[in-house]
Amino acid sequence: MDFQYVLSQIFTVIMYAFFVFSYLTKKRKNILALGIIGIIFNAAAYILLGAWTGLAMCAIALFRNLYSVWDESRNKKASTKITARDVVVLLITIAAIIVATIPTYNGFLSLMSTFGTITYSYSVWQKNPIIYKFLGMPVSVFWIVYNSFVGSIFGVILESVLLVSAVVGYVNALRNKKDNERRKRHA
Repeated sequence: MDFQYVLSQIFTVIMYAFFVFSYLTKKRKNILALGIIGIIFNAAAYILLGAWTGLAMCAIALFRNLYSVWDESRNKKASTKITARDVVVLLITIAAIIVATIPTYNGFLSLMSTFGTITYSYSVWQKNPIIYKFLGMPVSVFWIVYNSFVGSIFGVILESVLLVSAVVGYVNALRNKKDNERRKRHA
């Protein structure tokens, strides 16, 4: 283990801290902001590991989240309505993910970062924190496999923690939804 590898793992730990908080927050704007910070640390870790498909996915994810933050701030109010422009942005994002994967392809396991990024992009696109938290589970599985492939020990360990956070966040969101529905019926 050299300094570069150790530094990549430190960046990985920092990145996962931000993503854990994103699964535990309620507001989409906070999810996106925490995601942006996490993506920056993730990109730095993948540069140090020479994990080029993962780095390409980080670049696309960063632009995706920045666009989403800009779009919501422009509208002044978070909307759960999906517009035609949202569909176009999702399709452009998926096309960019596929194009970025081609030159960085390094075997089937390198595609796990591609599958994780596409699934995560879809989950954020939904504008629904419950769907985001639900789809966080398969996203984590894809990234666990990818981190194993690129040799990121902390990536595997912490993505497993993130998987648990996604499950907890999803279960809590369902409970809150049921509690709110129950209160509305009894009001």
